[in-house]
Amino acid sequence: MAEVIFYERPVPLNRTEHKDLRLKPVPNMKFALTAHSVPLTGVEFGLAARDLPIVFAGNTLEDAGPVALLGLRQNENLFVDAAGQWAPNIYIPAFVRRYPFVLAEKPAGQEGDDFAVFLDEGYEGFGKTEGDRLFNEDGTDTELLTRAVGFLGEFQQHVARTRAFMQQLRQHNLLEPRNMSLRKGAPEDPNGHVINLNGLFVVNEDKLRELDEKTAKEFLHEGVLGWIYAHLMSLNNVDRLGQRLSQREETETTAAPKN
Repeated sequence: MAEVIFYERPVPLNRTEHKDLRLKPVPNMKFALTAHSVPLTGVEFGLAARDLPIVFAGNTLEDAGPVALLGLRQNENLFVDAAGQWAPNIYIPAFVRRYPFVLAEKPAGQEGDDFAVFLDEGYEGFGKTEGDRLFNEDGTDTELLTRAVGFLGEFQQHVARTRAFMQQLRQHNLLEPRNMSLRKGAPEDPNGHVINLNGLFVVNEDKLRELDEKTAKEFLHEGVLGWIYAHLMSLNNVDRLGQRLSQREETETTAAPKN
């Protein structure tokens, strides 16, 4: 259940137990306040690259996957304010947008498909009196639920394609470890400090240029090159993320009580 980092009480959606359940729209994104990164699928790279740094993160190269960096300090999302509002005109990853639903692996021993629709019972917008129904009186899915399940299914397909993309990067040895350092403040500033981002991987451009013609054509035809270059271009957003952190630190300093 690694997919459910935002969810307090994820439970499988059940037509009997949840037949009268209603859903109010998600009013804010406070649930993502502490997410300094979230997984990203390859089809999102083009849009996400405008605003967010896209890197590959994992304990090892074998388990690394693409993520969008949302913050530079642990448990801090620089794109969500205290009221839970996402910064305007900034891309919101599908991983975030699918809340409060999620498609996750079924508990061991359950029959049927490998994945089932889960919902977060901890989401305050679920109830039996307000909001839109998830099931019709005859037990069939409402349009609301149909759209949500469709989005989850599409997201899972993109996840599978992204895993194949990662395998291609590994097969051709295109990823290299990268530790990123970002200095806050001038070198002579006693309050300055350095932020280190470890455990990250990026595409090695030299190795990318060394690909043989056959592989390069395959990457171009399959859209792999587009994803790679979106990733590389997005790395410039690390500095923009640093600027967001500086603005937040200034706000914190201003709001701090004076002695």
